[in-house]
Amino acid sequence: MTRQMHLNLFIQSRGHHEASWRHPDASPLPLTDIRYYRDVAQRAEAGLFDSIFLADQLALDGDVGRAGRSWLEPITVLAALATSTDRIGLIATASTTYTEPFNLARQFASIDHMSNGRVGWNIVTSWLAAAARNYGGDAQVTHADRYARGEEFVAVVKALWDSWADDAVVDDRDGGQYARPDRIRPINHEGEHYRVAGPLNMPRSPQGRPVFVQAGSSDTGRRFAARHAEAVFTAQMEKATARDFYADIKALAVAEGRFPEQVLILPGLSPLIADTEAEAQRQARALNDLTDPEVGRKRLSGRFGGHDFSHLPLDKPLSPEDFPDPGTVEAARSRTEVIVGLVRREKPTLRQLLAYLAGARGHYTTAGTPEQVADLMESWFAEGAADGFNVMPPVLPAMLDVFVAEVIPILQKRGLFRTEYEGETLRDHYGLDRPEGGAWN
Repeated sequence: MTRQMHLNLFIQSRGHHEASWRHPDASPLPLTDIRYYRDVAQRAEAGLFDSIFLADQLALDGDVGRAGRSWLEPITVLAALATSTDRIGLIATASTTYTEPFNLARQFASIDHMSNGRVGWNIVTSWLAAAARNYGGDAQVTHADRYARGEEFVAVVKALWDSWADDAVVDDRDGGQYARPDRIRPINHEGEHYRVAGPLNMPRSPQGRPVFVQAGSSDTGRRFAARHAEAVFTAQMEKATARDFYADIKALAVAEGRFPEQVLILPGLSPLIADTEAEAQRQARALNDLTDPEVGRKRLSGRFGGHDFSHLPLDKPLSPEDFPDPGTVEAARSRTEVIVGLVRREKPTLRQLLAYLAGARGHYTTAGTPEQVADLMESWFAEGAADGFNVMPPVLPAMLDVFVAEVIPILQKRGLFRTEYEGETLRDHYGLDRPEGGAWN
């Protein structure tokens, strides 16, 4: 079968541009209205997307007065969407830093049953200092400690999901036997961070385990992805660095004894599409005109672990020396590396940098015609930079509708994207193997 792209829709706020919440084409529904998420998910399903993704944040941003970035808890939303969609995959972020393995294993297994095998878990190690204070801490957990805890967390949830054999439930009403106790086992995990007896108190889910998604691009994050991730969301600002990242993750996966095609690389892409390039650029400028530079400055500070950027003038060219060394940042280190790399290459002013980050927070942004967007996607896909894309429309649902109506037919005509769903589960859509049941095999 000819290799085809995988497309995930990243649903955030009323779109991925910082000013999307106030754009006239954005959804009029509140961000706390489940009808908004249902509507966008169903539009993505009509466009044959592999999956949708909901991110998470465990603290309120300090810029809430002028930024529409508060929304519903994502695992709860997935449960609702499981009953209002039929085929599209459902992925949500959940933290290994501020939850317990048994709770998370139950929640995601439940949604996998509810959706008939369509759930994925975006594994994150939470970095916000404000989140630490919401969970009884005084400071951020260090980058190294977050990943050490995350490794053990993943080992525990895998064991819990495998604690029931696939044939454990017999549901024999006439014979009076529901399950075979000899096919259900405790896990008896005792580690540095967790003690969990198990087994999970529900049968193995349709996919065996949810699809594992990961988004860290630091050295530690890449090695974590190579060991565990089946799909990798990544922020790349140019094709050359995307190709390097792609090759590195695939090689690391092979070194871990995995098949490279079982680790999908999906860079973020935020396309603004219009009939002409000039009109697309005009719309992009109009969106940027709606932004508040001080909101962007606060967001930049959060990316760098609370570093104070208030002294930097908006219209003076930046240099890497204006930023902390990314290696010393205990927040999302990979994204700080992307930002400092952009400053080193292009020397933007702070105003220009904030406008760029307003588009999609360091993911690739583009404005052009449907053909130009399709050409860009095909180029990255064909030249070893992507297995597909984490699509991040600047404004929802309007700019998703344009992508579905104008770009997807071009990709389909070129044989690069499906014309119908062929499988039932998220693993089917992504072309991933169903994991075996551990010691039961």
